[in-house]
Amino acid sequence: MFVMKENHALPVKIWQTDAEAIGEKCAEQAAHLAKLPFAFKHIALMPDTHAGKGMPIGGVIACEDAVIPNAVGVDIGCGMGFVQTDIPVQLLRETVTGSGSLLQCICGSILRNIPTGFSHYKTPQPSAVLDRAKAEMQKYEADRALLPQLDEGYFQTGTLGGGNHFIELQEDEAGMCCIMLHSGSRHFGNIVGQYFNKIASALNAKWHSAVDPAWNLPFLPVDSDEGRRYLEWMQLCMDFAYENRAAMLQKVREIFTAEVIRCADTEPHFSGEINCHHNYAALEHHFGRDVWVHRKGAIRAEEGEAGIIPGAMGSYSYIVRGKGNADSFRSSSHGAGRAYSRTGAVAAFSVQEVMTDLKEQNVILAKHNKQDVAEEARFAYKDIQQVMEQQAELTEPVKQMFTVGVVKG
Repeated sequence: MFVMKENHALPVKIWQTDAEAIGEKCAEQAAHLAKLPFAFKHIALMPDTHAGKGMPIGGVIACEDAVIPNAVGVDIGCGMGFVQTDIPVQLLRETVTGSGSLLQCICGSILRNIPTGFSHYKTPQPSAVLDRAKAEMQKYEADRALLPQLDEGYFQTGTLGGGNHFIELQEDEAGMCCIMLHSGSRHFGNIVGQYFNKIASALNAKWHSAVDPAWNLPFLPVDSDEGRRYLEWMQLCMDFAYENRAAMLQKVREIFTAEVIRCADTEPHFSGEINCHHNYAALEHHFGRDVWVHRKGAIRAEEGEAGIIPGAMGSYSYIVRGKGNADSFRSSSHGAGRAYSRTGAVAAFSVQEVMTDLKEQNVILAKHNKQDVAEEARFAYKDIQQVMEQQAELTEPVKQMFTVGVVKG
């Protein structure tokens, strides 16, 4: 870890080697966070940090009595899901089906049965979260422009986002198959995030706020009507994202079970399920104060808490145990972190290069359109093993897995 400090600003603690390693834009955004009048103690940047919208991704900021929509981001509640199986990956590779190996068969079935990217289900799906929201409509009716999202959300429950969202089959150190997925609150959270960021921007202009509009970090006091409403909608999006991942995990388990029974005549068993957010804000107690901790591309890593840190497709991912490090606000990285922007990755790596790399690593890719596959190539991300080394004081790895099959939007 090194510390970046400017005059009249809070320190920025960075789990990296030096300022050059995080990039000029990321360092500039961190400096803006450190100058916010309601920021508390210091800013923390995880080793996977890179520039985002307003705030670095892989960033953590604690605020006193204020919440910043752009420090949560528009994919509110985005996060990871995981479950262990007792089926050897070798069995999946060696069992032959009419659609190739059993591994290929499972990946293809997942792609056919779970909507990805901009797609959604054609009929409403069960959602206890949205049912509860409709029963508690008084919490949400002030924001009438958002109410249609409650109905549209039923078609998005249990669906996979695009971009860096994925469903992977992975092989652990014992050769067993694990299931990992990455998704969030879909279009629902995106609309809510944009809506309240605009409200915050308008209010900050009205108040002649000391926060420079160019920083793209408009805030809401948590005791204001607008702040309370944002927190209600943010929590709803978090609950929806959690339910979305749980529904997908259940669907993948059903597909996995059906295909393994059909093709290999054995019934799989599942254990060790984890479901965690990495884009959210929460009221927590740190350094003697109750503060609103914003984690934008960072997981909570309390002492002994289980977490998921994925790499890029065709690399390693980790299940970790938190160490409760106070300086990181008990947080850690949420993944490898981008080394190239999406457009930069497409310019640098061809589709053929990425597909050849996956083939050489014996990784199955299930994706409707492969023309943008370079955006998510492992070359476009930082080295996940280096990230894990840089945050050794934040988390302890308890399981390492390697991609064997991946479904992308």
